[in-house]
Amino acid sequence: MKSTRLTVTQKNIHDFKGDLLVFCALKRENQLPWCDDEIISLVTHAHELGDFSGKEDETLLFYPEQTHMTPEFSAKRVLILGLGAEEELADDITAREAFRKAGGVIAQTVEKIKAGNIMIRIPTLAICPFEDMGECLAEGVVLGNYRFDKYQKEKPEEEQYKGLKDIKLFSEQNQNELKKGAKKGGIAARAACLARNMANEPGNGWTASDFAAHASHLAQTYKFKLSVLNTVDMKQLGMGGILAVNQGSTEPPKMVILEYRPAGKNDTLLLVGKGITFDSGGVSLKQALGMEEMKYDMCGGAAVLAAMEAVGREKPKLGVVAIVPATDNMAGGGAVKPGDIIRHYDGTTSEIVNTDAEGRMILADALAYGIKTYSPTCVVDIATLTGAAIMGLGHHYSCVLSNNDALVQRLDAAGKRTGEPMWRLPLGKEYSKQIESKVADIKNIGGKSAGTITAAAYLEHFVGKTPWAHLDIAGTAWNFTEKSYIPKGPSGMGVRTFIDLIRNWEKGAVGA
Repeated sequence: MKSTRLTVTQKNIHDFKGDLLVFCALKRENQLPWCDDEIISLVTHAHELGDFSGKEDETLLFYPEQTHMTPEFSAKRVLILGLGAEEELADDITAREAFRKAGGVIAQTVEKIKAGNIMIRIPTLAICPFEDMGECLAEGVVLGNYRFDKYQKEKPEEEQYKGLKDIKLFSEQNQNELKKGAKKGGIAARAACLARNMANEPGNGWTASDFAAHASHLAQTYKFKLSVLNTVDMKQLGMGGILAVNQGSTEPPKMVILEYRPAGKNDTLLLVGKGITFDSGGVSLKQALGMEEMKYDMCGGAAVLAAMEAVGREKPKLGVVAIVPATDNMAGGGAVKPGDIIRHYDGTTSEIVNTDAEGRMILADALAYGIKTYSPTCVVDIATLTGAAIMGLGHHYSCVLSNNDALVQRLDAAGKRTGEPMWRLPLGKEYSKQIESKVADIKNIGGKSAGTITAAAYLEHFVGKTPWAHLDIAGTAWNFTEKSYIPKGPSGMGVRTFIDLIRNWEKGAVGA
């Protein structure tokens, strides 16, 4: 992805000699689709034949050499892409997503024709600001152009396609707005692709040590402060949750911490991401069918580190601390057992009823330690935590639970703007009662009912009065809603939401 150039140009579209020139069109009820003057004759003819109306994801591909147009195009191919009905794009959120999806459709077309360089003609439309169009088109193309072929043999040269090398966005006006948007979209999309790369790595290709190594790279590149707690550190600090989960493993655990602290008195956001690099379920072993997908159980940790990549590039005024508690969850001879009692960092004892409810155990230590050590303004954790989240919301919405309405509102707005929607679930004493234990302070599961909520109630125990939100992305981290810019497998969920949250942060917006 880093090799793909993304630029804004004023070069005449008719002089572009690349592989593909792209135009957009809008569907209009009972009339010709709206489009740029340069292609109106082609669109008119296709519309009269019933071949093109401008509806969402509809495409019309033609070859300039075979047509007689004035003025002539120099590009090898021209693509006309439908954005959908004009009246359906009236609000900002819908329009942003339409351009993001359009970028994904462009990427799909590019793959079919094996294009290496493209130019996109930015339409002049009142439905969306130029900055938003540039941002979302760039996001859609880069996200849709994603591929993970690290472990595949290279195909013969004639079959091999490595993706786009050059993306040009063209407009005759609003260049500064377009450049700003394209830069934002490129940074966010590349960060999400980075998270996808981490998630696609197999359990033997991405361990807790790899989390630490990547964090070290980010720290060196962007001058972050790096701390990595190892087994000895965790024992001294009393982090019984992550140590217990790690007991059955041959790979040592790590708690990876990156700090970005801008000058001045600023709010600080603490991000905590679950980093279970492979989840067998431990002694409470998962069923074999589908267990290979448990390499994705570190998508929360990947999202947090990938968001820090964007923080390093953009240097926001908001301070950001990222923590990834990382280990795998295996069923070795020393593994924690159902019925065992552990003691977390803050002294809370927990009865382990099910060793497959391990994510909350490592997050609890990270949350308690992070809040005590860094005194953040607020904290957001993100995790592929419960199968109950999939049962409740499917693969279309992430679950959000929180003790602070203002923080939820900001997260929800960021999720809508980035096409990563979430739905709030309740918390309360009734749910906390489900995790009460007869032999310890709490227990790590609350029974079959309200599994997503009781898991969050476990985490809530460790945050005190600090404004906190929990994102359960079990249903959206992979197999997310099918979209043109979302591949099969890991989606990079949460990365762009966090980046948008940070970009639009207002000091004091979330009261402690």
